[in-house]
Amino acid sequence: MNDQVGVGVFATAFIPAGTVVYVQDPLDIVILPDSPLLQNPVLRPTIDKYAILEPGERRVIGWDAAKYVNHCCQANIISTGYGFEIALRDIQPGEEVRDEYGVFNLGWTMEWNCPHVDSCRGLLRPDDFDHYCAQWDAQIQAALRQVMDVPQPLWSLLDVETREAVRRYADTGEGYVSVAVLKMGASTAVAPH
Repeated sequence: MNDQVGVGVFATAFIPAGTVVYVQDPLDIVILPDSPLLQNPVLRPTIDKYAILEPGERRVIGWDAAKYVNHCCQANIISTGYGFEIALRDIQPGEEVRDEYGVFNLGWTMEWNCPHVDSCRGLLRPDDFDHYCAQWDAQIQAALRQVMDVPQPLWSLLDVETREAVRRYADTGEGYVSVAVLKMGASTAVAPH
């Protein structure tokens, strides 16, 4: 908790660029598009606030602190086309961990004012993917080149195919999976975590 940010996630230790910082695991709450939970007027606001929308309109709410990660137009972590989030740059102890909400398939415009960021976009829009996908891919590719050189505490939570694909990209620079795959199949969206 922080007076300026409210609820957020702050690093308790140094996190080097290229570190996998979030992997969906079996404890996360997955809500399918036909779930009766989405019709419940008591639960729906919480789902809308904390869920991210994946292709196929599956909503996922992190069981852990992931749902409290805030947005920043100069994010230090981001979702990847591989199904995990990665540190884009070194994150210092005490620094807020901030994500790029533009990849979460927002279905509406959201006003934003990123604290201490000169290049804040001011708005998150449904078409952010169209405008920023290439930039996000470039940032992710730079971080992935470091993935095999830093400790990876969450590596064992990735499936074997994903680990092999990431290792192949890190070793050869070939076979990159664009963040654009997160947009495919998403026609509506809920508020990101």
